[in-house]
Amino acid sequence: MKALVLKRYGKPDQVTFADIPRPQPGPDELLVQVHAAGLNPVDNMIAKGLFKPVLPLQLPATMGSDLSGVVVEVGSRVTRFKPGDAVFASIFDRSGTGALAELARVPESAAAPKPANLDFVQAASIPMVGLTSWQALKERAQLKPGQKVFIPAGAGGIGTFAIQLAKYFGAKVGTTTSTGNIDLVRSLGADEVVDYKTHQFEDVLRNYDAVLGTVRGDAIEKSLRILKAGSTVVSLVGPPDAAFARARGMNFLMVLVFGLLSRKIIRLASRRGVAYSFLFVRPDGSRLAEIGGLLEAESIRPVIDKVFPFEQAKDALSYLGQGRAKGKVVVQMR
Repeated sequence: MKALVLKRYGKPDQVTFADIPRPQPGPDELLVQVHAAGLNPVDNMIAKGLFKPVLPLQLPATMGSDLSGVVVEVGSRVTRFKPGDAVFASIFDRSGTGALAELARVPESAAAPKPANLDFVQAASIPMVGLTSWQALKERAQLKPGQKVFIPAGAGGIGTFAIQLAKYFGAKVGTTTSTGNIDLVRSLGADEVVDYKTHQFEDVLRNYDAVLGTVRGDAIEKSLRILKAGSTVVSLVGPPDAAFARARGMNFLMVLVFGLLSRKIIRLASRRGVAYSFLFVRPDGSRLAEIGGLLEAESIRPVIDKVFPFEQAKDALSYLGQGRAKGKVVVQMR
């Protein structure tokens, strides 16, 4: 079958199409005919080797993590799905076949029924951003109605979903975006919008209860200035901390290394009475089904910037890497 494969870490020319054997589902897995695959910035980061300590892959490995499609075969212990079922899933954080292929192995525990009101392209855009937003805002930050959360880069793939989810939870949302995207983020529910081309968010926003760290560089340190004492920073971009290394079952050396990497931001946060943590999304089919319910109720809507055909999947990754997408980038197979 055809797949987009990472041959070696580092260079773009090491991502290429290849014919690989048809995958065989394990006892607890589904074999899914992929109709569409949603792309995420982490896909390019993995190809560059930035996640090797966290997510070691057996190369060559099929690229991609988010998918939607139709079940064609189930393992012997699968009970919730049958051939012909339409599903969506994030298969990030596992080895084996990825999403950018004609067929993919999907753990039953990671899959959820595709929302009936979404097509396959729309459904493929959701899993990672949906799960990341839920795990960060609800589980880690424990966001409550009336609280204020800062979600920078509101027009991006994670931002467009996280803003809507935070509003569903009853929070007030602040965000940053460029002039041309202000109307978009306001339509998603953003209450305070800072045009980053004309203002610095840390000079404008005040008295926030939580920050979702989505922008690399010094943005997380700057965000400490807008937070109340007792608030929370949940970072998706690092630095990873020792608690994350322990949760991943890493050895003592990696716990020490990650502890050193995060020491500065934890110290700065502590001085302001703020808790810092790093979040690495985990696949969760049960939670994804709950998110699917919100999509079916139209409490949240997908935001898609551009759809590429499968044969242009490398172009899709390159486009995503430019950092200008408004919402999600999706590759369509069927």
